[in-house]
Amino acid sequence: MFKMLFLAGILTTLSAGAEYVFAQVSYKFDFGTGKVAAGFKQVLATTEYNDVQGYGFDYNSQVIALDRGGSDALTSDFCTSNSPFFFSVKVPEGNYKVSVTLGDLWQNSITTIKAESRRLMVKEIKTIPGKFTTVSFMVNIRDSLLPNGQKVILKPREVNQLDWDNKLTLEFSNSRPCVDAIEIQKVENATTVYLTGNSTVTDQQLEPWACWGQMIPSFFKSDKIVIANHAVSGSTLGAFVAQKRLEKIMSVIKPGDYLFVEFAHNDQKPGAHEKPYTTYNALLKRFIDSARAHKAIPVLVTSTCRRFFDSSGHIENTLGEYPAAMRYEAKKDGVALIDLNAMSAELFNVFGPEKSKQLFVQFPSGTFPGQLNALADNTHFNDFGAYELAKCMVNGIRDSKLDIAKYLKGEPVFNPQHPDDIKKWDLPLTPMYTSIKPLGN
Repeated sequence: MFKMLFLAGILTTLSAGAEYVFAQVSYKFDFGTGKVAAGFKQVLATTEYNDVQGYGFDYNSQVIALDRGGSDALTSDFCTSNSPFFFSVKVPEGNYKVSVTLGDLWQNSITTIKAESRRLMVKEIKTIPGKFTTVSFMVNIRDSLLPNGQKVILKPREVNQLDWDNKLTLEFSNSRPCVDAIEIQKVENATTVYLTGNSTVTDQQLEPWACWGQMIPSFFKSDKIVIANHAVSGSTLGAFVAQKRLEKIMSVIKPGDYLFVEFAHNDQKPGAHEKPYTTYNALLKRFIDSARAHKAIPVLVTSTCRRFFDSSGHIENTLGEYPAAMRYEAKKDGVALIDLNAMSAELFNVFGPEKSKQLFVQFPSGTFPGQLNALADNTHFNDFGAYELAKCMVNGIRDSKLDIAKYLKGEPVFNPQHPDDIKKWDLPLTPMYTSIKPLGN
C-alpha cells in the first residue's frame, strides 16, 4: 500500500464550540500577516484547523505567510507553499459559491484548486506581478443524514472520505499558488447535477485513481451549476437503492435539478446480477420516475468501455447488452441519453492497445511513494483519462441539448478522434496515494 499523507483526522465531529461557525451562511478569510480587511478573519501560516475554531489549514499542510506591504488589505499579503496545501471550513450541508483571490505584488503565481475528494475546480490560473484575479466555483457539501433520522449506509472505505465529513476542504497546488483571500457563500438557487454510478464516476479521493465525475466541475461557469457526485465504487443500481443513496438524493433534489445515471460494470456480475431489458431496465425506470416525481430531469449515461482490445486492435465490448438496454430505456421513456460508451470506445481506439494505457491506472512499480508493485488496471482511469472522459461528457451534454449546456465554459468542442496530447497536459497530484484498487471492475 502506498504511503498515505494528510489522512489523520479526516473524520470530524461537530463540537458544541463550533456551533457559531457551523450556523453561518457566509465566511470570509484574509490570508497573510499584513492588514486584515474589514469583515474578514485573518489566516496565518499557523492557523491550523480544529473543530472549535471551525476553519484553518488542514492535513499537516506546510504553509508560509508573506506580507508585501501594499495598500490593499486583501492583496498585500498571502499564504503559499512549495507543496499542495489544504484549507478547511466547517459548514452545513448545501451548495456553496467559493471565490478565491489569487496573486502576488512581486512575483508570478500559478494555482490549481481542487475541492473535497480531488474535485477539480480550477485547473490552472496564472497571474503576473502586481495583478490579481478572483476565481469562483460551486462546491456541494453533503452529509449522510436522511429526514427520517436514518442514514445512508456508507461502505467502510467511505467513512474517512472528505466527501462525507462536515467540512468544505480546498486543496491548492501547482508551481506557486498564492492565496490572498477566500469567500464562501451558501447558495440556494443553483441548479444541482446529481451523479449516480460506480467507480468510473465517483470522486476518487486517493491518487492515482480518478473519474470523469470529479473532473467535470471545472468545465462549468462559476455560479450557476454545482456537481453533487453521489456515485460510489462497487455499486450497482440495486445496491445504490438499498443503501439509501437514491433516497438521500431525493430528499434534497429540487425542480430543475438533474439526475445523471451511469451503471453497468457491477450490475453484470454474478451475485449482483441485473438482467438487461428486465431487472436492469426496471431499476433504471425507478431512477427516472424518482427524478420526474420531484420535477427534476433524468439523464441516462451509457457506461465507459473497459480497456480490452480484440485481435484486430479494436475495443472489445465487455459490457454485453447493458449499453443497448440503456439506449432502449432512454428512447422508450423519452429520456436524454449521453452515449459515453460509444465515445469512450472511439477515444480508446484512437489511442490503440499500447498508448491507451496513458488513460488508465497503468504505472510501473515505484511511480508513487511506497508503490512496490506495478499497477495494471483496465477499468479505472488516471487523472488524464478521467479528464478526457469529462470532455466527452461535455460533448454529450451539448449534443443532448440539455439546458445546462449554456453554463459550460467556452471550451472548444472536443473531438475524441483528436484527443489531448498527454505530453502537453498536466495536473498536480494530490499527496494522498493508495495501491488498493477501487471496489468494482
